[in-house]
Amino acid sequence: MNTPLEPRIEMVPMSDLDLDAVLAIEFRVCAFPWGRGNFSDSLKCGYLCWVCRVEGQLIGYFVIMLALDDAHLLNISVSEKFQRQGFGARLLHHAMHVARQNGAKTLLLEVRPSNRNALALYRHFGFQQIGVRRAYYPAENGREDALVLTRALYEILA
Repeated sequence: MNTPLEPRIEMVPMSDLDLDAVLAIEFRVCAFPWGRGNFSDSLKCGYLCWVCRVEGQLIGYFVIMLALDDAHLLNISVSEKFQRQGFGARLLHHAMHVARQNGAKTLLLEVRPSNRNALALYRHFGFQQIGVRRAYYPAENGREDALVLTRALYEILA
């Protein structure tokens, strides 16, 4: 619940109407962004796609794919203007909650080793590294590995 001093923050399912705002963030914060088709296909496939709005302005989003009792966080981003203010943590917590509500027992994700802020956030939330995907991401000079992280969701309230 927001107090009168806090901004109004909403987490709502993403719709096609959100795609322009989502893409605007994606293209500003990601060196190798998803395109409209990635987000549109995710919506059509029934992936768990959510957005975060602050005072009505879309400032972040996540996309989760479910597979049996596992969830895979495919994308999570926050507008640069709202980074380092706790919105990434709010989005991640909500993503974990939504995954658990939809039957997931674990949440898996990949992260660039060079993305130190994201790595610190995931570790703060208890994610543990379980592997490395070699040359997974495109990079300025070739390819970059991905660290594979996972976290049990049993203690997240359904």
